[in-house]
Amino acid sequence: MHPRTLATLDQLREADWFSTVGVNDTETAIVVGSWDDAISLCAMDDWQDLLLEAANQYCSRLAERSPSRFGAWNDVVAQVKLATVPLVEERTSSVVAANNLPKVFVHTVQWDVLHVCMEAEYADVFPPGFFASQAYWYVKGHFPCGWDGKFPEGRIIVY
Repeated sequence: MHPRTLATLDQLREADWFSTVGVNDTETAIVVGSWDDAISLCAMDDWQDLLLEAANQYCSRLAERSPSRFGAWNDVVAQVKLATVPLVEERTSSVVAANNLPKVFVHTVQWDVLHVCMEAEYADVFPPGFFASQAYWYVKGHFPCGWDGKFPEGRIIVY
């Protein structure tokens, strides 16, 4: 993995994930007040579609700028997952158990963290964007779980 990706992983490891869920400590996002609200939002097709579209758009830009680097995408994903999957499992297990959270929560966090790292891995080809902004919320202790408005207009919704 690229040193940028390792630094991203270090920053995520040092953060206190989910420590400020429900705390309205920002004016740039809509903050929901419960895990039920957050899970309902993150499970919505609109949010899952936005996450998928963000990944697809990044891949498209990467393929345009460097077809050869993009050709290694699946191999890089496999390598990055060796670090992200255990990290997410470690960071979500207690909150899942304490709040009886469904699999969609862990899957969403896995997707976000994997793509944060993929944006870091390929930042020399195309700059990080959507998923780097997701990482910001995890580092701040929130869970990004939805979008209010028609993307890119509107605001992120976090718990």
